[in-house]
Amino acid sequence: MRLLVTRPRPAAERTAEKLQALGHQVTILPLMEAQHLPGAVRAALDRSPDGIAVTSAEAVRVLAALGPAVKSHLAAPLFAVGKATALAASGIGFTHIRVGGGTGEALAETVAAERRAGAGKLLYLAGAPRADGFERALSERGIDHVTVECYRMAPVSYGRQALFDLVRPGAFDGVLLYSRETARHLAALLKESNLDVTAFSTRYLCMSSAVREALPDDAVVQIAAEPDENALLKLL
Repeated sequence: MRLLVTRPRPAAERTAEKLQALGHQVTILPLMEAQHLPGAVRAALDRSPDGIAVTSAEAVRVLAALGPAVKSHLAAPLFAVGKATALAASGIGFTHIRVGGGTGEALAETVAAERRAGAGKLLYLAGAPRADGFERALSERGIDHVTVECYRMAPVSYGRQALFDLVRPGAFDGVLLYSRETARHLAALLKESNLDVTAFSTRYLCMSSAVREALPDDAVVQIAAEPDENALLKLL
């Protein structure tokens, strides 16, 4: 299959390698890029949080970039939203990792099951923009926490000609979309360039229903059974 991968680098390259190993033809078109805020994370860690929560591997990459500054925190409880994020955290040396069920709400349940009342403040290393499900669920459960934005996702601009160079009849059999902001940005690019949603592909593969909501109503969409890449790739 001819597939378009829209997620940011470096994750896009890893996805492309997986797809190529399965025999697919892959084009990478990152629609968002992460802008890291390491200073905010370093200051938050200096306040010695009792635990750390991350809802994306991008937050783990910000931690990794701190180098020696993160070493003294590697034994702290770390709550990861899903298996991929947990694996990234393990890769930089965290040893006390608890894995949530793939959503912010499910991660809050995991945190609540592990932490007693008065267990200290949880540091949530978040991105922007983001859904409020995790923070809201923590508050509902009375879990003391502080949110620190450690990265911002910014849209990548592409000129009209760059998009037209990609668009040709039957260019792609599928477009992989991992986030609501990516889908929203793609829809905006298509609209600005007067391109129909079927210009890139007749099928959009979405990580979740929230991603699908950002696409035009006439897009042909499949949604992963679980919000992780393995489930997304099973749609192929």
